[in-house]
Parts: sequence; structure tokens; C-alpha cells
Amino acid sequence: MGIQERKEREKGRRRQQIMIAAKRVFSLKGFNKATMEDIANEAELSPGTLYLYFKNKDELCASLSLRILQYLNIKLKHVSSEKDLEPEQKIKALKEAMYDVYEFDPLILINMFHLQSSESLNNLSPQLVSDIKELSNNSIKEMADIFEEGIKKNVFIDKKPVVLAEVVWALFSGAVLREESKRVIKNNKDYLKVTLEDDFEIFARGIKK
Repeated sequence: MGIQERKEREKGRRRQQIMIAAKRVFSLKGFNKATMEDIANEAELSPGTLYLYFKNKDELCASLSLRILQYLNIKLKHVSSEKDLEPEQKIKALKEAMYDVYEFDPLILINMFHLQSSESLNNLSPQLVSDIKELSNNSIKEMADIFEEGIKKNVFIDKKPVVLAEVVWALFSGAVLREESKRVIKNNKDYLKVTLEDDFEIFARGIKK
């Protein structure tokens, strides 16, 4: 192994070390209260070292969000490419896939929704913004393919598949944030699964011909 390759591997390990520490700190303190100094202490590094890898807390959070988006892409691709499911069955599979994504990492998913709905995106590096946009667009495309199939089979109403996909994304993000607020008020009870069942049932009825 050459010197440059060893340096790249060490850089990757250090970056992963920081991200693991950040996730622990976000879990304990919440995203808003956590500081880069807190994360540096958890990672047993100097704050200056963190800034060699991430220019701010928003970028660190967004980097964690990439894992969620990558997992979402995998789940949606599986649903859209499933040959044995009819369009209406794929809507149910889509709901289950999205709940799986929530369970994969609720904290980072919630932070991602907050991040994408704020001006914090302006604080990210161009490459990170590009990666987020690419993965987000891929997710919308996979969902749109599901609706396009249903429209072609005359099962769903004739609306633009991308628009229907964006409605589902808004439904999902809205449900997660809404239920997170309820969870805080109602002593940590998680009602998201029930909420998604109802929301997707109403949505499925609305797009059916």
C-alpha cells in the first residue's frame, strides 16, 4: 500500500469517527443544542481537527443524511422494480419501505427534513449539495416510475408521475415531522406507523380511477 493510499484510508477512518461521535451527541443533546466542541470532545479530537473534515455543524448533519438517502434509494428501487406486484400493491410496499427508512435512523431523518426545509443548505459545500440533490432526485424518479406504471395500466388518475411522487414525499416528510412533535408532547409514544397507514390509504383512494 502506497503512502497516498494510507493517507486516504486514514482520512476516511477519521471522518467516520467524527460522524459516529456526532450521531451520539445529536442523540443526547439534539441537533440545535449540540456544538462542534461537544462533537470534538466525544470523538476525542480537537475542534480544529473537525473543521478539516466538515466546515460546520450543518455540513456534518447533511453528511449523515446521505446514508439515509442512499438507503431510501435502495428501498424505492426494490419496490419500483418488483415485477410480481400490481400498482396498488406497490403503493402499500412504498408505505412500508418509507417506514423502514424512518426506522433505519429516525433522528437523522428528522434532522434531514429540518435541514432541507431551511436556509442551512446554503451553508453546505457545492459537492455535498450536489450529492443530496442527486439522491433526492433519484428517489423521486423511482417513485414516479411506480405511478407511471399505474397510469399506463389505467389504475391511477392521469396526472404527472413526478407530481404524484412529490406529493408522497411531502406526505411522508410532513407525517414524520408532525408525529415527532406529537411524540414529544405525548411521552415518547410513536404513532407514525398508524399515521402512515391512514395517510397512504387516503392517498391511494385519491389517485385511484
